[in-house]
Amino acid sequence: MLVTASLACTVDIGGPEPPGPAIPVSQDAAEIFEGMWDSAVQGALSGGQLLILLDESQVTSLLANRLSRQEKPILDDPQVYLQDGQIRVYGSTVQGPLQGRVLITVEPRLDAQGQVTFDVVSADVGPVPAPAAVLDGISSVLTELFTGSLGSLATGVRITSLAIAGGEMSIVGELR
Repeated sequence: MLVTASLACTVDIGGPEPPGPAIPVSQDAAEIFEGMWDSAVQGALSGGQLLILLDESQVTSLLANRLSRQEKPILDDPQVYLQDGQIRVYGSTVQGPLQGRVLITVEPRLDAQGQVTFDVVSADVGPVPAPAAVLDGISSVLTELFTGSLGSLATGVRITSLAIAGGEMSIVGELR
């Protein structure tokens, strides 16, 4: 019975520390993100240029909201840090009997058509490289953000510039 109980336990393997202080998550911040995107697109449709400035709380809240909709989220308690041209996604994950902290660093890249793709710079889960399922899941959520219902393809906007620094991300675009 003791052996069975020990097999059912999750082993915490530790992992990287967060790259900054905890970022508050709120439904309001996620809704503000979506509202800002909609307003910026409407401005672009009226003949202007799309310009949007997002902060870490808004992006973290949107990611947390999207992950919470998944039946079995691959990342718990996500935190998104926007620093030095990089997006750092921090949280925890459970893979089988192992639980660990995750830090994935990605750099967004614009192609000639104004589409955003994400290059994984580093990924750590505990003392081992991140499992492909975690990387694919985070990449899918980030890619959906820029190509899905909120993204540039769905709205007909071509992203011309994307900059990340000081806890903020600025996005500039134009109508396709």
